[in-house]
Amino acid sequence: VLLFSPPCSHRPRTPFTLCSSPTDCYSEDVPSPESRPIVISKDFDAQLIEIVQQYRQRTEQFKEKVIDPYASSPECSPPVSEYKSIQLMINDKEDKKRKEEEEMKKKEEAERKKKEEEEKKKKEEEEKKKDDKVAKEHKYMYRKYIAWLSLVTIAFNYNLWFIPVRMAFPYHDPEAVPLWFTLDIIADIIYVIDIIVFQPRLQFCKGGDIIYDKDVIKKKYRGSSRFQNDVLSVLPSDLLYFLFGFKSVFRINRLMKSEAFFEFSDRLEGIMTKAYIWRVIRTIGYLMFILHLNACLYYVASEYQGIGKTKWVYSGQGSAYLRCYYFAVRTLINIGGLPEPHTVFEITFQLANFFVGVFVFSSLIGQMRDVIGAATASQTYFRASMDACVEYMVSNHIPRLVQTRVRTWYNYTWDSQGMLDESELLEQMPLVMRTAIAVDINLATFQKIDLFKGCDNQMLVDMLLRLKSIVYLPGDFVCKKGDIGKEMYIIKAGEVQVIGGPDNKIVFVTLKAGCVFGEISLLQSSANGGNRRTANVAAHGFANLFVLDKKDLNDILIHYPESQKVLARKGRKLMKAKGKTAPVKDEGEKKKGLAMFGQKPPTPKMLRAFGGFGKGGLLEKLRVCDDLMSGIMVQTHICNLVCVWQWI
Repeated sequence: VLLFSPPCSHRPRTPFTLCSSPTDCYSEDVPSPESRPIVISKDFDAQLIEIVQQYRQRTEQFKEKVIDPYASSPECSPPVSEYKSIQLMINDKEDKKRKEEEEMKKKEEAERKKKEEEEKKKKEEEEKKKDDKVAKEHKYMYRKYIAWLSLVTIAFNYNLWFIPVRMAFPYHDPEAVPLWFTLDIIADIIYVIDIIVFQPRLQFCKGGDIIYDKDVIKKKYRGSSRFQNDVLSVLPSDLLYFLFGFKSVFRINRLMKSEAFFEFSDRLEGIMTKAYIWRVIRTIGYLMFILHLNACLYYVASEYQGIGKTKWVYSGQGSAYLRCYYFAVRTLINIGGLPEPHTVFEITFQLANFFVGVFVFSSLIGQMRDVIGAATASQTYFRASMDACVEYMVSNHIPRLVQTRVRTWYNYTWDSQGMLDESELLEQMPLVMRTAIAVDINLATFQKIDLFKGCDNQMLVDMLLRLKSIVYLPGDFVCKKGDIGKEMYIIKAGEVQVIGGPDNKIVFVTLKAGCVFGEISLLQSSANGGNRRTANVAAHGFANLFVLDKKDLNDILIHYPESQKVLARKGRKLMKAKGKTAPVKDEGEKKKGLAMFGQKPPTPKMLRAFGGFGKGGLLEKLRVCDDLMSGIMVQTHICNLVCVWQWI
């Protein structure tokens, strides 16, 4: 507000005109100070000076605003009233209290989650220990039962082999009777223990469920045909010894325990790593038993004809069993060179021997071929695959060095794994079995990877099922610097080296079994070369690696969004920790193109201030300039008023 003192009554009023500009106020038309006295108001002058200073300060602030578009507004904030300040304090206290409560809730929730995770881990460990204990007990009991079955099988084979011999040959001497009687009692005791102790406790599967109830198991066993055969096999027919003498024919019912032998054979094949060995032994045993029976029959026929009466029968010299067994071998295998039979009985017996020999020998030879073929089927497949590959390379004139490396890969892969492709074997198994195998092999390694810590365990299991096994030869590059990273590698066996230098002779680090590399490239995009390999990695010797493809990982992360966020966050942290930055062009690349023109000089600050399109845009800068010009015009108007006042 401008205050003017009232004009004097004795002084005549002189007309005046306002100055159009500050310079017009000092023109010659204005009366000189000597003719007109100057009246100055100190209060008014101080107010004008203060107003001018404020406008100058405002002008400087607007200049800074033009130069720095991000500066805060020059207008002062209005003072806070006492009521508002109290309300703000109350609000601050409430906000602080609410934040503290939220922090407490977060801490309590974090502690609760931590306790739940610890309890969950403890439960998992306890369940795992319990499962391991149950598995060990089951394995122990299973092997214990197989050991018992082997004892029962020995008792059965004792009866199977020696009852015919004792029936045919005169081996019941007074000196040998106690031995035979003792062995018979031992075999019978084994039979009885098996019927009373083991078989009624043998669990079975019904409708997909394992039956553990002892009463149900006993009822099931007692109602089966095996129980009937077992009971018949232990009937005390030996009591007939008192009526007819010590003859082994009364023990013929002991041969009805044959199911124990076949059960033992099947269970033994299930636990053996090379079951074909037992199959070969069993087939040879079948052949020897048939020859054994034929030897017994030949001695009975010789005794019927008369020992030593003809050339065809047993002569009675040497070991009777050994001579008869030799005759059986030559007869059944059709070796020839046997004495000619003369009587009808001899001819009939010999013809029957020939027919049985041809049938049995051909059957056993075919069975032996199947057993050996099954045992060497994988080896045959390997040889066929390798021969086909070599034939392909020869027909296409592949260099000799490459052919040698391919043969080396085939031989090493077969020797180390026993197969060329593990996936072919695993695909035949159900998902549960494949998962169990993958977890046992690689889950512990995956949990040690920094990138996958904190992720869902089920996601890790799904990743394990996508792993592929690859074998690298010595000197093979696993990845090269600048290659597009699409895989992550886990070293299963062997070593790899990170190399560099002009000829890749410098070894920076050696990675051994259990190490992981290439995991960062799985989460990086192709923008700015983020998914490029940054080093050369080569196999030091023979190296077997598990490979996880980036596409497989993306397919898995679709179903685990939380784990995807965790991986993205950890990927950024690992990149910062490793100092991974976007590739920068070399100086030589910068100078390519129009190299004759020098570098363009930087734009001046004033032009950058008005030419930039930063915060607020160009319209905001124009508005600021308009405000500045308005301030300058107001200042000019005040100067005009001051000049008029001085003139008055």
